[in-house]
Amino acid sequence: MTYVVTENCIKCKYTDCVEVCPVDCFYEGKNMLFINPTECIDCGVCEPECPAEAIIPEPKSGEGLKWSEINAKYSKISPVITKKKDPPAGANEHLNEKNKFEKYFAENDE
Repeated sequence: MTYVVTENCIKCKYTDCVEVCPVDCFYEGKNMLFINPTECIDCGVCEPECPAEAIIPEPKSGEGLKWSEINAKYSKISPVITKKKDPPAGANEHLNEKNKFEKYFAENDE
């Protein structure tokens, strides 16, 4: 099992998680980060570092499966990120926003 980045990251894109990753499996999209599932070693050190609580163990069924697919797809076409950056302007305002995928993801790297 690996970890995936979910909707909570969209428009927040805090990068605290990337600095603790021992295998550099995070990739940066326009509005969010992605974890490459073939590179993630399931160590879990990134999960508690995320202020947006956007990192979860990879779902095996249900609605969460879309995040596995999104992370796999977009980690292949996005650049790797290994150093913490400042969050985007307005990140805190989007922190607890609902339905961010429907509102903002279409802008993201497509």
